[in-house]
Amino acid sequence: MTGNEAMAESAVRSGCQFYAGYPITPQNELTAYMAKRMPEEKRVFIQAESELAAINMVYGASAVGRRAMTSSSSPGISLKQEGISYLAGSELPAVIINVVRGGPGLGNIASAQSDYFQATRGGGHGDYYTPVLAPAGVQEASELVSCAFDLADFYRTPVLILADAIVGQMMEPVTLKAQSAAKQRGLAKGGRTAHSARKDWALGKKKKKPQNIIRSLFIKEGALEAHNQKLLTKWNKIKSQQQRHSTYKIKDADYLIVAYGSQARIVQAAVDSLRKEKIKVGLFRPISLWPYPVKALKRAAKGVKKILVVEQSLGQMVEDVKLTLATKNIYFMGRAGGGIPQETEIINWIKKNL
Repeated sequence: MTGNEAMAESAVRSGCQFYAGYPITPQNELTAYMAKRMPEEKRVFIQAESELAAINMVYGASAVGRRAMTSSSSPGISLKQEGISYLAGSELPAVIINVVRGGPGLGNIASAQSDYFQATRGGGHGDYYTPVLAPAGVQEASELVSCAFDLADFYRTPVLILADAIVGQMMEPVTLKAQSAAKQRGLAKGGRTAHSARKDWALGKKKKKPQNIIRSLFIKEGALEAHNQKLLTKWNKIKSQQQRHSTYKIKDADYLIVAYGSQARIVQAAVDSLRKEKIKVGLFRPISLWPYPVKALKRAAKGVKKILVVEQSLGQMVEDVKLTLATKNIYFMGRAGGGIPQETEIINWIKKNL
């Protein structure tokens, strides 16, 4: 399957009950797949009249307790930011997939990683964060969608999947899981998955129970600040519990390369080539971009001479690497607007800067 198709099928198998989206390349295959599969499962698919409509439909579906999702690509995700802020402020779970393309503006449809700041720094207005997961291939994209639904329900928060265009468009073998696996991932307490747990906070008719109210508007003096402090407590909990990463040949590494998404696969090929020449290089790959895996990166960076951050951007994730590590030996390689740092470029940089 393509990454787009695998993410869509994983959403269906994870119990997604509502999908609303609007076409944009390079994620159109995901929307088209959901247009076919959701009606087959007697669930709701809507091609909305705009990206703004789609994200607010997701807000409504989530508010009544349904597992809800939308997807788009960079300019479309920008249009959804107000709605994502509303979801975060209202503590509503949802999954938002961004298959990133080149920018700024309409840019082009080539792969890019230039939405990192937008995804990891909230993206919309107000003080908030959203968990961000970045797959490096089709299998992982499928698994992270399932994980995203579990995280969203467990923490009552929107969760973003940041999949660059290469991951969305590439085709690979994939093993699809029958259902979400919150229990196996340690996301659920007391043996119940977040999906199976009753959403007592949701809107709807509830006999002999107080009326639920879902909102992000707090007018009374001090009420909004108190709400923000409550959200901060939740985000700090997520930050401590949900740092995810992967490493490759770092145990004896003299040099460490940090990359995520499809770029990490290109870096891995460069690491293999350099290892054949007896140059000890390793790869650190963040899977959660927020919360950033600071603990693991600090461990991985111990004893290395230099650290190279490689991105399909002019330099965004490199800021988190610098914030994490108190060292001057951090260097950057990046290309923008659909440009992709190649294996030979990475190899030549390492050899030149030994």
